[in-house]
Amino acid sequence: MNPQTGKYLIIIGLIIILAGILIYFFHNKLNWLGRLPGDIRITKGNVRFYFPIVSMLLISLIVTLLINIFRK
Repeated sequence: MNPQTGKYLIIIGLIIILAGILIYFFHNKLNWLGRLPGDIRITKGNVRFYFPIVSMLLISLIVTLLINIFRK
């Protein structure tokens, strides 16, 4: 392993801690996440199918922007 790997692991850990803090303190403000227009929800009887495609795209975009900002 090289020192660069350790640096990336520390950054990933800090991001996870930051996300945990945000979710812990602002969970009631994040109700919209997972309920965006375009998220697929199907309910038939006792079966529920949920696929948050728009939420996943939004999170992917934010993570990509953060990675590009930190990389430079």
